[in-house]
Amino acid sequence: MKDYYAVLGVSRDASEAEIKKAYRKLARELHPDVAGAEGEERFKEVAAAYDVLGHAEKRAQYDRGVDPRAASGGAGGPQGFGFEDIFETFFGGGAGPFGGQQRGPASRTQRGGDTLVHTEVTLEEAVFGVAREIQVDLADVCTTCHGTCCAPGTQPQGCRQCNGTGSVQRVARSLLGNVMTTAPCPTCGGYGSTIETPCHDCSGQGRTHSRHTVNVDIPAGVETGTRIRMTAQGDAGIAGGQKGDLYIEIRERQHPVFERRGDDLHCTLQVPMTAAALGTVLSVDTFDGAQDVDVRPGTQSGSTIKLKGLGVGRLQRAGRGDLLVHLDIVTPAELTDEQADLLRQLAQLRGEEAPEARLAPLGGGVFSRLKDAFKGH
Repeated sequence: MKDYYAVLGVSRDASEAEIKKAYRKLARELHPDVAGAEGEERFKEVAAAYDVLGHAEKRAQYDRGVDPRAASGGAGGPQGFGFEDIFETFFGGGAGPFGGQQRGPASRTQRGGDTLVHTEVTLEEAVFGVAREIQVDLADVCTTCHGTCCAPGTQPQGCRQCNGTGSVQRVARSLLGNVMTTAPCPTCGGYGSTIETPCHDCSGQGRTHSRHTVNVDIPAGVETGTRIRMTAQGDAGIAGGQKGDLYIEIRERQHPVFERRGDDLHCTLQVPMTAAALGTVLSVDTFDGAQDVDVRPGTQSGSTIKLKGLGVGRLQRAGRGDLLVHLDIVTPAELTDEQADLLRQLAQLRGEEAPEARLAPLGGGVFSRLKDAFKGH
């Protein structure tokens, strides 16, 4: 018994919609007008398979081991499904010799395309948001023809070839014989009318281009790749069609001091060795003005101090991220004799005149603190 599932390339548990979709695809590929005479036998196999699997009762018989086509004599050609299935497969439901609806003329009016422009913002502008004026070339409705595409005093004329229907009929050869199909009119392009005298200023497009200044509010929290959509502020459409959308894509400029990671800002603060040992309060310039950083006595290099709420504003959310200050303890590279003597005295007091090398576990050193700081932020 013929494996109809294999012929259509579907599984045995395929749904009715999947079987119909597979049949339509194969029928279009194997139609004699496409594949020629060599595809005719394969086309007949596909039609026979769909004749069985495309109908619940016949499919149930087939699944029980009985081929309905063989039982009925195996007559060639598709059985049990109407001409509308064939026309829908080949012509997408268009008009045929047995009637059917004819498409009306297409609309000349088209929506304008979307426009994408780029703008650069500083890190500070990304932190707080900014209002920006952007220059962009956009299409506008033609002020001469007002979107009609015709020269003043004229109007579109009905197409003589299709009589304003926008389509013409032609004869196509199929297994059923000559079939009448419908196609867009080549004279009017399917619009049903022609423009005999196009507008000179817009060349019959109904729109012209000019330079525009667009005001855009860039919210806090944007970053490189963020797109701001401005609805119906893009190009005007052809023949008076509605405007498309304008998209503003953000490019964020790098800052020489602060580094952004998500909604948080990071910076490095160099602290003298003595200040780290004794403790101190240092003033740091931030986007919110000068802020005090409290360096505790005995602070180690790689420590991090968090200044809450001084980071980047959260996009479309309340609040801001944090500013994380990473401390870099600076050891003096050059000492005067007096400074060197003082350090020797300190070493003696601390019993560190001849220090021994002591290896610390990876979990407790400066590298671990740096790793934890970066992991958390």
